[in-house]
Amino acid sequence: MSELNELYQQVILDHNKNPRNYGALKPCTHFSEGFNPLCGDHFDIYAVMDGDTIKDISFEGSGCAISKSSASIMTSLVKGKTKAEAETMIEQFQDLVTMPMDQQPDEDKLGKLAVFAGVREFPARIKCASLAWHTLKAAIEQQPKAISTE
Repeated sequence: MSELNELYQQVILDHNKNPRNYGALKPCTHFSEGFNPLCGDHFDIYAVMDGDTIKDISFEGSGCAISKSSASIMTSLVKGKTKAEAETMIEQFQDLVTMPMDQQPDEDKLGKLAVFAGVREFPARIKCASLAWHTLKAAIEQQPKAISTE
């Protein structure tokens, strides 16, 4: 098993067991709800924006280990970032989990996100990993309807 795959498994297990920023953040200035109808993942994203900066962020809901750990890592990474920085991270994450298997991710550029390169081996799980990120995008853009990965 490659070092990145081993790290992927460890990080997924840790963030699933001990999710960071878990629980409703109320009051919040931005909110979105996301669903993955195929596997039943469901998360709410709460954010407090101070101007263009994500001052605080949290999530709650339920899902598989991949979706829960993705939400946990996402909230840790975007807290304190600007909306533009968060949008860049959303794009980087989506590019990472959909890049062809024969391409190697730039671990230096991606940092902690690189652990999700392993999701590419399981195409059905890409939607699980991406759910929180799509929901974050809807929250910071204040889209009124719930997000679905279908």
